[in-house]
Amino acid sequence: MRVSPRWLSPGSSVTLSCEVEHESAGWSFYWYKAVPDLSHKSGSYSYELLPASSKGTADNSYIIHGQTHTAGYVCRAGRGEPHVYTLYSQPHFVWSGDLHPSASLSVSPDRVQHFTSDSVSLTCEGNSAEWRVGSFLLPDLLSFCSDWGTMNGSTCHVQKIQSSNAVFWCESGSAFSNAVNITGHNDDLILLSPVHPVTEGHSVTLGCKWRTENLLSKEFFYQNDTLIQSESRVEMIIPAVSKSHEGFYKCQSSGKESPQSWLAVKCSPRPDSSLFLVLVVALTSVILVICVFMKWCLCKKLRDLDTRSRSQVYNQTTATDYNEAQHINDIVLIHGGPSLYASHKGLEEIRNDPEDENTGESRMITYSSIKLKTFTKKKKRQKPSENSVYSDVKTGASADVSQLYAEVKKKNKGKSSHSVDEMIYSEVQ
Repeated sequence: MRVSPRWLSPGSSVTLSCEVEHESAGWSFYWYKAVPDLSHKSGSYSYELLPASSKGTADNSYIIHGQTHTAGYVCRAGRGEPHVYTLYSQPHFVWSGDLHPSASLSVSPDRVQHFTSDSVSLTCEGNSAEWRVGSFLLPDLLSFCSDWGTMNGSTCHVQKIQSSNAVFWCESGSAFSNAVNITGHNDDLILLSPVHPVTEGHSVTLGCKWRTENLLSKEFFYQNDTLIQSESRVEMIIPAVSKSHEGFYKCQSSGKESPQSWLAVKCSPRPDSSLFLVLVVALTSVILVICVFMKWCLCKKLRDLDTRSRSQVYNQTTATDYNEAQHINDIVLIHGGPSLYASHKGLEEIRNDPEDENTGESRMITYSSIKLKTFTKKKKRQKPSENSVYSDVKTGASADVSQLYAEVKKKNKGKSSHSVDEMIYSEVQ
């Protein structure tokens, strides 16, 4: 099996290729993800079939889209009925240098290049109580910390770095960490550069280190074999890294030149689009609530003003009606008979009388008490009648009642209706 690329940028596509020793027609290929099995110290894996390969693929390549983190893969082939399978291939890995939120590997001292006499500590961090550190010391040789170091908890201690280019990573039962590239050298001069990729906009410091000397008289730094700094300094500082700073670096001092190492630059993290959408929706909702509340307050204020205005008009009208009613109460109807008082309803009682709601008549009608007194002609005084006096009050349906007619009929026993002189009309406003 082969993996391309082996070092990936997060989100890129990875191509897996599987080859059979004696290739012929009729093979189906099966693709698996390697899952660490920490129950075996030797470093074994269990295999999970990848999607869309449960029935095998006729093509001997398989593309994984959107790979973001370190992962291991294996393949095998089968043919015939019933199917006869080959053995599984050796696990091969695609490595990501980015720090993964669920697992990470840190190196102390934090540099890519080391002298072969240097000791190094590799520490695993993440949501797991058990870790192991894996490595490819050679292109096709998978090994673990127990083969070349000492595992103490989540840290692998290496007494001496091998004279080679090696990749290291951490494994738990469910996750892989980021991978780091570490090189061991027998040279006298090495470059000091960070193990992990540098984020755009951050600063980075590069330096040179002698095997036996701590101070350098003069040094030169190169990027992709191009001289970029020749000042008499022990280090070079890039205050704000950009993608243009990515490349191979090396240093030179006193006629000696260090090996070169790759400086990786990663893009600064962008805001999550879904989180941005949630913030926009939340802000819009708050603004909408504020607008609705302000509109409600404005409407309430207008209603209060309208109510107060109506109340003032009503009070003025009521006062006018009351004064007019009082004036009516003072009217004295002159007619023969004893002094009687007719029953009446007050202004407010008439306004609130539920019997008036269905009549359609104006509710601004005022009933006033009518005081009846008995008078006769000056020449002849009559005795008051003992019979009752009835008053028929007729009103119109107009809102402005201009006249109120009262017909007073005097009825006596055994007598017919009286003359027109006995009819009294009173105008009421």
